[in-house]
Amino acid sequence: MSILVSSSQETLIITSMGYAAFDPKSPLSFFQFQRRDLQPHDVQIDIQYCGVCHSDLHQTRNEWSNTTYPVVPGHEIIGKVVAVGSEVTKFKPGDTAGVGCLVDSCKDCSECQADLEQYCDYAVYTYNSADSYTGKSTYGGYSNNIVVRDDFVLHIPENLDMAATAPLLCAGITTYSPMRHWNVSRGQKLGVVGLGGLGHMAVKFGRAFGAHTVLFTTSPGKVEDAKRLGADEVVISRDPDQMRQHAASFDFILNTVAAPHDLDQYLSLLKRDGSMCLVGVPDHPHPSPSVGNLIFKRRKLGGSLIGGLKETQEMLDFCGEHNIVSDIEMINIQNINEAYERMLKSDVKYRFVIDLASLANESLQDGSQLGRHVNPVAA
Repeated sequence: MSILVSSSQETLIITSMGYAAFDPKSPLSFFQFQRRDLQPHDVQIDIQYCGVCHSDLHQTRNEWSNTTYPVVPGHEIIGKVVAVGSEVTKFKPGDTAGVGCLVDSCKDCSECQADLEQYCDYAVYTYNSADSYTGKSTYGGYSNNIVVRDDFVLHIPENLDMAATAPLLCAGITTYSPMRHWNVSRGQKLGVVGLGGLGHMAVKFGRAFGAHTVLFTTSPGKVEDAKRLGADEVVISRDPDQMRQHAASFDFILNTVAAPHDLDQYLSLLKRDGSMCLVGVPDHPHPSPSVGNLIFKRRKLGGSLIGGLKETQEMLDFCGEHNIVSDIEMINIQNINEAYERMLKSDVKYRFVIDLASLANESLQDGSQLGRHVNPVAA
């Protein structure tokens, strides 16, 4: 971590190291960079754990055609507060804190005023976005520290395992938010499509909300694990007979699959006025669903993007009360490229989490020391 200075005549340089992609095809590799100076409303966090999201892979390989290189991925961040700006009151050094997908927004628009910062046209994402203060690209959690505006830092329940909590900052809120928006509750029938990083969290939340939870998967080998996680039933979606048994019976379906697939097979399982929400973003569009499938039962097809900061804190507190965390596999940062290849094969149960202590095994490219004092630049 960077060393704080006591003299007002010095400026703190927050030097960071992490792993970055430098082009769409090369493996991620070591990268040294600088965080912005601590602002009055900033919190500096030494990162201990960072989850690996499928969107990290999309971004590093420029599959959404919007990546600025070099890119340091990571938006499921857990760590310890080491410094706070002069106007910060909600955090102090030593606190456990989290950072999700957002690090700033305009704070003034109707979306921000409704605590839905994720829909703000000027939202600043944790990485591959323009920093509000410097205009330079933001760098994410595959690194040893981060500086974030206090309104976008989250309190972590003390009873939760820190590493397993990290994926809640994206996989958790991405599934929690639409289930709350569509009022998934006891007595309802909930469908979850896909058992991956998102799907396994949706199953856990469905059980906690008291809904009858049905998991849809193409993999017979996931049946027992889905039941262990809390699914009441498991349907092999490639089996037409199993699918027909659930026709027009679901109140809500959360579709977590991030690859193009036939949406009609799931829309037909919704009862009248039922809804299906998409949360996975494929690199190519889904085949267009049948309009008749929507019209004749007044079904609804929608989407949802993560959650606002207020709702994300609500989700974390809910997880603390119900002891809900992600099922994870811990890796060292040096294994991130192998983890990406395994993730493409769905070879993880159910979220990789990077132990950032492994960065200590890296040497700074120029041999300098982390955290140094320099004389202030004249205004």
